Amino acid sequence: MGHGLRRGAGTALTAVAAAAVLVGCTQEPREQVMPGPTATATAAPPEALALAERYRAGGGDPDVYGIQVEDGPEGVPRVVTRTRNADQGDAIFRRQNTSVTTHLVAKEGASFEKGYLIDVFGPDGLLIHRMDARP
Repeated sequence: MGHGLRRGAGTALTAVAAAAVLVGCTQEPREQVMPGPTATATAAPPEALALAERYRAGGGDPDVYGIQVEDGPEGVPRVVTRTRNADQGDAIFRRQNTSVTTHLVAKEGASFEKGYLIDVFGPDGLLIHRMDARP
């Protein structure tokens, strides 16, 4: 997690809150703007398992079993979430997105000053959500 996750937590929390508000607006978030995998292995790397464990211990969604923060394009972080819940419903995604990103900023020191990209993979390893939350 050495990608500057401890810098600018206050500013980043504001950016997460703004992104969460934007997601709730009538303007649709940008979808599928960056090429990325449409499937991933269902087994998460040890670091992703450990981060998800801390997230769940803090009251996060019990279905989330893997969370990774990777370097994305132009310095924008890419959050990869693995879930046991195959439901592709928008309300579940929004709730999970807000919960995961809030945890990353508040507890892990992530910075989303430039926004973020998020991919959510279901229990079968297939992509169920992709969102670009850059301003």
